[in-house]
Amino acid sequence: MSGKGGFTLPGEAGQEKLTLELCKKWGADCIRDSDGTQLSDEILKSGVPIYSTICLVRSVNEWAKRNMDKLQRNFLITAPELATGESLEIQPLKGFFDGQFTLCPEDEPKEYWQVFDRTESSEIPKENWEYDAESKTVLIRNTVFGHMYTVSFLATRIWEEISMYNHITNDWGDREHLMAVEPRYPEAQEALLSFLKKWLDEHPATSVVRFTSLFYNFCWIWGSEKRRRTIFSDWGSYDFTANPVSLREFEQEYGYKMTAEDFVNGGLYRPTHTPPCQKQLDWMEFTGRFVREFGKKCVDLVHSYGKKAYVFYDDSWIGIEPWSGHFGEFGFDGLIKCVFNAFEARLCAGVKEVPVHELRLHPYLFPTGLTGEPTFAEGGHPERDAKRYWTCVRRALMRVKVDRIGLGGYLHLVEPFKEFQDEIEKTADEFRMLKSLHEAGAPWETGIRIGVLHSWGKKRTWNCSGHMHEHPELYLNHLYESLAGMPFSLSALSLSDVAESGVPDDIDVIINTGRAGDAWSGGDMWQSPKLQSAINAFVVRGGALLGVGEPSAVTSGANRFALSGILGVDEERGQGICLEKYDFEKTDGHFITKGMKEAPAFGNAVAGVYALDGKTKVLFSNGRDVSLSAREFGNGRSVYLCGYTHSSENARLLYMALLWLAKKDGSLPLYLPDDCAVECAYFPVAKSLVAINNSGEHKRASIQTESGGLTVEIAPYGISVTDC
Repeated sequence: MSGKGGFTLPGEAGQEKLTLELCKKWGADCIRDSDGTQLSDEILKSGVPIYSTICLVRSVNEWAKRNMDKLQRNFLITAPELATGESLEIQPLKGFFDGQFTLCPEDEPKEYWQVFDRTESSEIPKENWEYDAESKTVLIRNTVFGHMYTVSFLATRIWEEISMYNHITNDWGDREHLMAVEPRYPEAQEALLSFLKKWLDEHPATSVVRFTSLFYNFCWIWGSEKRRRTIFSDWGSYDFTANPVSLREFEQEYGYKMTAEDFVNGGLYRPTHTPPCQKQLDWMEFTGRFVREFGKKCVDLVHSYGKKAYVFYDDSWIGIEPWSGHFGEFGFDGLIKCVFNAFEARLCAGVKEVPVHELRLHPYLFPTGLTGEPTFAEGGHPERDAKRYWTCVRRALMRVKVDRIGLGGYLHLVEPFKEFQDEIEKTADEFRMLKSLHEAGAPWETGIRIGVLHSWGKKRTWNCSGHMHEHPELYLNHLYESLAGMPFSLSALSLSDVAESGVPDDIDVIINTGRAGDAWSGGDMWQSPKLQSAINAFVVRGGALLGVGEPSAVTSGANRFALSGILGVDEERGQGICLEKYDFEKTDGHFITKGMKEAPAFGNAVAGVYALDGKTKVLFSNGRDVSLSAREFGNGRSVYLCGYTHSSENARLLYMALLWLAKKDGSLPLYLPDDCAVECAYFPVAKSLVAINNSGEHKRASIQTESGGLTVEIAPYGISVTDC
């Protein structure tokens, strides 16, 4: 073992021997509890620093039972129902999980609820509908035959979502269902702070208070049918923050009223993947200020006891937003991020406003995984899962320093899985080695500066709201994953900022990607002449643009892509089929595709993209559809990709495209192994070159360094360090 430290171990009462054995084996310097576990006196007095987990809003369940009117709420919308007569009855909670939602009798429906004729897209006057509290139905009068109607209503959540998920996943039986209180109420704040003070008094052995979340979970709406258990989920959505007290405070501060429709959005809700409207941005800022103000009170209380405060950024993104520029206002000592992929590690590591960055690795120590597959159970192979996840995450740790890693869950589950124990020991040693190199000095970079352009700007740096496996179809998820292991600097730019102020001077290449109308491509923002002009000017003067999927896509006008002139391609959507398309010839031997024998394999490719003229060099195509093209535009360059999914082969293609775009194509690339399954990072201060093998095959790779060429041999999924 190469050392000790930087590792957080989940301990468990009744498993003292195993806890302390694995603490030594994995080099752990902290022991933590987890949701559903406790630490015994023997562990607490072992001399190892203790992380204690706390989730405030679900910690005062007895108080919550006495104050059911002060639980958290949110707006929901019914499925559209067809009127076949002059009236229609709708049950608001039909289709929703009754273990999660109920209707609060204290809420006045006529104040918060809305009924819509969706066929006409018009709200039904309040005098034309009534809510019957006894039957829990809404009666709509004067309906139009053949029209569809919905009810948008304020629901109370009676089971906190993470407790609910853990309870159902682990079959906790009759264990108490925990509820989330609404901290906007002064009485709830008093109860939470009193609990926290008492908790701190009772946990003298705790070194770090790990807030499992703060106050609001990501939006996770469950349904009543097992075949559609989740109706809606979005890690960055603020849908779960609506309640009577916040709605009234918002109206008083902003001078206008938020309605149910502002949240449910006709049934689409307000996911991060749609461009935000101004009302949504106002609500997010309003909610964020409250979370920061009350969150700071909690952090200050922890500090008053001489303890550190860390926050787990996953179950509760809402108001935390570590890339918003406001994260430092909390005063947290550490940020913990659950990671499956490399870009999630970059999300955590890049936050400058906190001293400690920690990654919670997978697999989680549960019997089953996210989709119910066996993990620490019969038929499970957690050592394979651990290797797979670490191979992904390790790519990012070649580029940036992370201070700590760790696990969560039930430690007793790992006892029969000796290969998993050995795999984590190996992972911990590799992590400590990489960390030591970063501490000596930063790795070499190309100097190429990338700006990812979308609706959200820096708030969504290194993330698209969620883990990659949840939305594998998103181009940006895959681009982020590839970029996370590359020697480029990256920042996120908002479309509105670029329209107003132009492209920042410290950007060499802009990436715009997404589907038409989504937040990542940009939607209606591309109708702005100022935005189009800013990008045109940037490229003409020597900048570069990488477009993927449906970049700069608009829904009206002669061109599908607002930046088609720069890209040299456009997309046929049916309106222009009478216009003859340019008959291109494939260009071979281009810098980007040198050595590629087959077209890149994308699982999410856009069809119908065609070349505008002969200045567009089509490097690969699918029949007459352009798959990959390159173009000179003024003093700048552009590249178009019809899609993108992360793989070693596609990451190499992306790397070469970025070098060409930044005009770094005049010489042999440095620190780029000739085998795309191998990646490397050079640490000049330590004079060490680290190479990793992302494949299950033994690899021999040649690498050009500043002092000449060298060859490395790496075992499957292995890592090598060469002095140079």
